[in-house]
Amino acid sequence: MNILRKSLLLSFAEKYTLLLLNTGGAMVIARVLTPGEIGTYAIGAVLAGVAQSLRDFGVSQYVVQERELTPAKLRAAFSTSALMAWLLAIVVALAAGPLAAFYRQPELAQVLHVQALNFVLIPFSSVTLPYLRRQMRFGAIYAINAAHCVAQLVCEIALALAGWGSVSLAWGAVAGTTGALTIALLVRPRELPWLPAWRGIGGILRFGVYATAGGVVDELGVAAPDLIVGKLVGVVQVGILGKAMGVINMFNQLMTSAISPVLFPAFSACAREGGDIRQAYLVTASGMAAVAWPFFVFLGVMAPSVIRVLYGDQWDAAVPLVRIMCASSALYCVFNMARYLMVALGQVKPQAVVDTQATLVRVGAVLAAAPFGLHWVAWAIVAGALFRCAITYRWLRVLIGLRLMHLLIALRRSALVTLVCLLGPLSAQWFGTQAAIWHLLSAGSLAALLWLAAMVTLRHELAVQIWRKR
Repeated sequence: MNILRKSLLLSFAEKYTLLLLNTGGAMVIARVLTPGEIGTYAIGAVLAGVAQSLRDFGVSQYVVQERELTPAKLRAAFSTSALMAWLLAIVVALAAGPLAAFYRQPELAQVLHVQALNFVLIPFSSVTLPYLRRQMRFGAIYAINAAHCVAQLVCEIALALAGWGSVSLAWGAVAGTTGALTIALLVRPRELPWLPAWRGIGGILRFGVYATAGGVVDELGVAAPDLIVGKLVGVVQVGILGKAMGVINMFNQLMTSAISPVLFPAFSACAREGGDIRQAYLVTASGMAAVAWPFFVFLGVMAPSVIRVLYGDQWDAAVPLVRIMCASSALYCVFNMARYLMVALGQVKPQAVVDTQATLVRVGAVLAAAPFGLHWVAWAIVAGALFRCAITYRWLRVLIGLRLMHLLIALRRSALVTLVCLLGPLSAQWFGTQAAIWHLLSAGSLAALLWLAAMVTLRHELAVQIWRKR
């Protein structure tokens, strides 16, 4: 348990450091670049993100979960990563012109050409990171990701101020990859082989088929709103939607991205040792809800102040979109860790099925909603999230025997904590204040105090685990 807690502490420290840096950078970039410039980069970024899901081809998951990870298998993993990344670099570079013409944005071609260069660099640290995660060396991972973030932000801000527009963000991604690679070489475990090998690559490819299919389809679902809105509505609306999604996704940066690197190996260990995997999932869902539900309730009430403090009043159009998407995001947090549970159980195919079904519904809903404006797009995203929750629950019933009553019992204290925390933003709204920043700080401080008091008073499982003697 000490190792798990230390790993979680380092993982949270890493994610909060990155969140602080990225939020500061986003506040600067939002005031330097126009919504159109940010929207153009967003289209390029989501297109590259789809390719990024294909590039990994399950290598990261393979390195973490493989029972007997030999040097030969590590060489094969590097070969797989390099092969996929360099092929995709060529594809992205060749597709840049046609995609720019399709979206009628000439600058998009430059963005994609720079993204292609990024694919060339990524494989050189693609095995190091999952290997360090397998060893639970989250301090080294902290250093690598912090270097990536700092290098990216410095480059982005410098080029944006110099007038490079959306291309500054693309070059920032390349600078980040270069910074991460530099630190990865310094902390690289000695036992990792340097040379690639083709023997064993077939086993990795077979493992990666379902993992990659699910990841690519899921990434398509994430990218669909930006791509569809960019084509049917316009790049300015892409920028507004992107800011709304960015605020919603802050929870992933705050919690999910910190927990998932530790939770995946923890679920795997529980499954290998014959532990109660259903109870492990219920405890995880309860802990996530205890943080996510108050977060999204607070965000829904305080959205105007959050948007203005982070990005300025030119992005006020994102406020109603944030409020629409908060409820489904709160519900989905209960099910978003099911992905790691399924992979830990060796059930990669069901996860691919969930990704495929959810993406088809999400894309169809956004396509139908886009002609009617961003508000309807936001409701379409909500519908897609609710559908994903339903089919994920169905698979959890099959795989671990989860029942709705089990879930409701596990979540009852989290619901009470959320109701108590709601008093914080409601009180701030009632009394009001003169400036968005002080409005946000007063509401946030009160909500945090109420959350802490409720967690301790109600003896929530998360509080018990945190304060339990080692």
